[in-house]
Amino acid sequence: MLDEDEVDPDDEDSDDDSDEDDEDPEADESDDDDDDSAEDDDEEDEDDEEDLADHDLREDGPFDLDEVDLDADDIERLDFGSVILTPFENMQIQLQVDQSTNQVQSALVMYEQSALEVALFAAPARTSMVKEITEDMTTQTVAAGGEVEISDGPFGPEIRRVIPVQGEDGEQAYHVSRTWFAQGPRWLLRGVLMGEAALTEGFEDAGELLFEFFCNVVVRRGSDPMVPGDLIPMTLPDGIAPQAEPATE
Repeated sequence: MLDEDEVDPDDEDSDDDSDEDDEDPEADESDDDDDDSAEDDDEEDEDDEEDLADHDLREDGPFDLDEVDLDADDIERLDFGSVILTPFENMQIQLQVDQSTNQVQSALVMYEQSALEVALFAAPARTSMVKEITEDMTTQTVAAGGEVEISDGPFGPEIRRVIPVQGEDGEQAYHVSRTWFAQGPRWLLRGVLMGEAALTEGFEDAGELLFEFFCNVVVRRGSDPMVPGDLIPMTLPDGIAPQAEPATE
């Protein structure tokens, strides 16, 4: 499931129950009209949710593999299986590895004094997970003695968190981050901005470069059924073995 952010995987759509009445079928037909109107509203809501979970908030990326033609240019990319990354000059990358399974859980991209962690999760086909995840992260942050602020981000809510941690010298320090989620067809891409870029408003300098990197991510989810919220692991590109770091909870 999502690290730090437990999500209810139950995303099944419930069928509408139909009740039979003993009333005169030639009585007032306005009830039927109301029912038809309600059904139309439900269909519109589902369409809105599907748009939200698909493409409207990702006009400039990140992209699903079916939305782009990677053969149309000569840009060099790093293929990590479930995600395809576009490197930039002076970028450093570390892979967060689950030592018990050897699965690559996320990629940590670093530039100057800032970093961006990218991780991919399964998501529902028609509904957005972001609201529920945001509520869970808020609850967990407050329980940890931290502060959280929800603001308008590039893909919906942006979660700004300040969490107390113990520094290397034993003194109290604070971990500051900005988290956003881009949801596509049955996938959810999480970006966590850290370091100096997390301390500013908007995107400037390193923050702008890391945000552009996030928008250039291409997701190759695959067609296997998955439980919403489950991690979609990455794989190492052929011939590349970057230094791996143990995954943190």
